Amino acid sequence: MHIVHTEASLGWGGQEIRILNEAAGLMARGHHVTLLCPPQAAIFEAAHRRGVPAVPLPFKRKSAHSLLAVRHWLQAHQPDVINTHSSTDSWLVALANALPGLRVPVVRTRHISTPVKADPLSRWLYGKAACRIVTTGESIRQDLLRHLRLSSEHIVSIPTGVDLDRFDRRRTLECNTVRRQLGIPAEKKVIGIVATLRSWKGHDYLLDALPAVFAAVPDAHLVIVGDGPRRQHIEQRIRSLPQPERVSLLGQREDVADLLGAMDLFVLPSYGNEGVPQALMQAMAMGLAVVSTPVGAIEELVQDNETGCLVPPRNADALANGIIRLLRNPVLRHALGLAGRSAVAARFSQETMLDGMEAVFRLAAAAKKENDA
Repeated sequence: MHIVHTEASLGWGGQEIRILNEAAGLMARGHHVTLLCPPQAAIFEAAHRRGVPAVPLPFKRKSAHSLLAVRHWLQAHQPDVINTHSSTDSWLVALANALPGLRVPVVRTRHISTPVKADPLSRWLYGKAACRIVTTGESIRQDLLRHLRLSSEHIVSIPTGVDLDRFDRRRTLECNTVRRQLGIPAEKKVIGIVATLRSWKGHDYLLDALPAVFAAVPDAHLVIVGDGPRRQHIEQRIRSLPQPERVSLLGQREDVADLLGAMDLFVLPSYGNEGVPQALMQAMAMGLAVVSTPVGAIEELVQDNETGCLVPPRNADALANGIIRLLRNPVLRHALGLAGRSAVAARFSQETMLDGMEAVFRLAAAAKKENDA
């Protein structure tokens, strides 16, 4: 099949990473995949680094120029299926597809748990304009079914998958080697977070929890991996801490697996917009115990006291208590880490994701051929 992905977002995070991982995985299975995105988007350069063909197109909502550019490209190339990901590209593709002379099957992936407006336009976009909706978690699927009153067959949950070969402690750099590179003593208890620096990822609550954590666990050290619009704010927050030298802000990194291997505990205190976060899956695949929140579809991955620790969102005291509890109990950390790795391997592998998406695309393409016949 010729599969086209569209992404209007200029930022970088789990959504963009999933698109590229999915594209590369389906290319390895013999499909032709093309990404359409703005030339200034972070995913555009990242696609070239991954060997995923990327075509620069303008994606500006309410722009006739963008609408015509999308329509012209689709008419010229006639892909078997197109997978849209963000609001702007989904609307442009849907409108281009609704004009006479073009009908490409559209699959819309909904990555986040932000509620969708239950109005006629949204029902058209998610219903008639798309032949199938994919969500990254079952809770997101249920929300769409409830708000938009679509048939259950129209929406399928296919969580993002993790590469179990890449995120395997046996394949990463030795823990103390990474810590030495980062200037962190080997004996420290390292707490880590890997996330785009956006408000809803909960960095502020983690930093609010740190004084209590540092007081209870004197050898604790926090590593923050990621970049984003709140970097300057996070830097200021770190400088205001009583012991700022106990926090390392690393920025965007490509060696995430090695960094996870150097951590003792992973924390993701999100309070909104989540599907099943990739960084959380990656940490669990590495056998790390995790502390997170029951937000979005996280509970589909983390079961409290079974595969991790869940605390209420926006609650620095509860977050501190969860972190302290696990840092002080290495036996529990190890048990939760093992259980988390098993849970990810059973339900959230990259191959499982690719199987699911390939099946959705084949059904969409087959339905078009039947209609054309």
